[in-house]
Amino acid sequence: MNKMAVAVAVLALGAGGYYFSQQNDAVTVTANPMLDYIPADTLVFSGQLTPFPIADYLHSTAGNKPSLTAEQLGDISQFSQAHEKFFFSLYKQYLQMLNSPEQLITHYGLPETMQSFFYTLGALPVMKLQIANPQAFWAELDRAEQESGFTHSKSSIGGVDYRAYRLTGKFDEETIDVIFAEQQGWLTMTLNTSFNQSALFETALGVNKVPNPLSATTMLNDIATKHDFTNDSISFINHVELVKGLTTEDGNMLAKQLTKLANMQNDDALTQIRTPVCQSEFMAIANNWPRTVLGFKSFNVTREQSDFDARFVIESNNTVILNALSNLRGFIPDFDDAEHILSLGMGVDVGKLASSLNDVYTEMTSTSYQCQALAELQQGSQEFNPAMLGMMTGMANGVKGVSLSVLDYTLTEVNGSPAFKKLDALMTLSADNPSMLLSMVKPFYPPLAQVDLSSGEVVDVSSLLMLPPELGVQANMAIKGNHLVIYSGEGASLAERVAKQSLTSNGLISFGVDYQKMISPLVTMMEQNGEPVPEELTMMKDYKMKLKMSVDITSEGIEVGSKMSAKAP
Repeated sequence: MNKMAVAVAVLALGAGGYYFSQQNDAVTVTANPMLDYIPADTLVFSGQLTPFPIADYLHSTAGNKPSLTAEQLGDISQFSQAHEKFFFSLYKQYLQMLNSPEQLITHYGLPETMQSFFYTLGALPVMKLQIANPQAFWAELDRAEQESGFTHSKSSIGGVDYRAYRLTGKFDEETIDVIFAEQQGWLTMTLNTSFNQSALFETALGVNKVPNPLSATTMLNDIATKHDFTNDSISFINHVELVKGLTTEDGNMLAKQLTKLANMQNDDALTQIRTPVCQSEFMAIANNWPRTVLGFKSFNVTREQSDFDARFVIESNNTVILNALSNLRGFIPDFDDAEHILSLGMGVDVGKLASSLNDVYTEMTSTSYQCQALAELQQGSQEFNPAMLGMMTGMANGVKGVSLSVLDYTLTEVNGSPAFKKLDALMTLSADNPSMLLSMVKPFYPPLAQVDLSSGEVVDVSSLLMLPPELGVQANMAIKGNHLVIYSGEGASLAERVAKQSLTSNGLISFGVDYQKMISPLVTMMEQNGEPVPEELTMMKDYKMKLKMSVDITSEGIEVGSKMSAKAP
């Protein structure tokens, strides 16, 4: 199993590549010929369906990735097995070249623009990517072989030559090989084992097309249309096919492979869930949560800058749970146009927390499962009683969300300790009646008893928050509309803006960071004081990268959003 994990990890490194592209709505997804070799029942799919400007992307993000030294990465001698040394050597070489785009592209023989695909044939992972100079790639493998002492064997099947790197030992009964092959400008990375059929291996290498290809379906176009993704890059995990593979003997390619493997090893681990009742009940759950999908709302790449807006969605057809989770959504201030260093928002309607979680709890426990595995899981969930939350959150009833925004800061040193020379920040607590909420809290924190915000006053609460004067922060508290705010410096401008925003239910979680602006003041102060700067901070202070993430509930499911903007040095 450890050797299989190593092999899968190697493929996963490649699969984490560049599945992004510029928007081009005129592209028809099903027109891509590579989809003829990918089965419609693939468990996992990630496809860069139109050529991606890999060279421009690498230039725009150079300097925004870890520039690790040989000492940080460690030495190959830390590994005892030759195959471990081999893959470590490949990984180390890749990391050391990340910030040298031209050298990286030339070294690996990559084209200026490229397509790539990752998918499964049952349980067999396959990765394919376009390559301009195969000899350069083979030379990199030769270099790692020479450094590690790990060697390959050459063979051919269906007219395709390939390299095989054996992961299993000489005396192991079963064999597992990592495979590299190139044909007509496409590099294939996959596995070959002693227990899979040669026909499957030929399919992985592209010798044969699959009988029920992804190209014969509208699946990719349907995903793009449903979630308003661009047609250039689509990824998904198919929960329905996964359940079918686990609970049936021959329902799909995965099921047939697991059945064969179980028969070879006299292993009946799946027998418990491969019953008609378990098949039916597991499939009902899978149909309610059919897929996890990833796509892009927009993407733009130039040599100077890369921007993307991505969405990761766990699809759901369970309206009861979606409605319950949707009712939890609270208020997050809208400061998208402000130049934040750091922003964090959590929107939760506390008054609906207990009832929403109770609806989820009821939905999960109301079905009487006959399948033993599901019944045991359900029994474990029944130990949680959401009714207790009603008692715990009663005092916070009416709260809709909290947030923190840091616009700018600079540091100095006072009496040998760090202090703020400037801090522009805002904290908000949004509620139906923030004045009443403050009054309820006062008995639990007596210093607040002297604070009266009922007439719109702004009160300096630095001492109440026990902020020492030498820290250099003056914290002001006020009520602005439906919001209790604490701010310092130019955070006052955001306080005036949030005062005009009504308590709409607009999200669950929002997080944003500007790496360079967040790290640079800290590094500057340390350098001015002659203090050693940790290498991690030194690397990050030059990151010209902004990231914003969000979690929300939509009519399609649970959605995680990610926006990134990266500029070249």
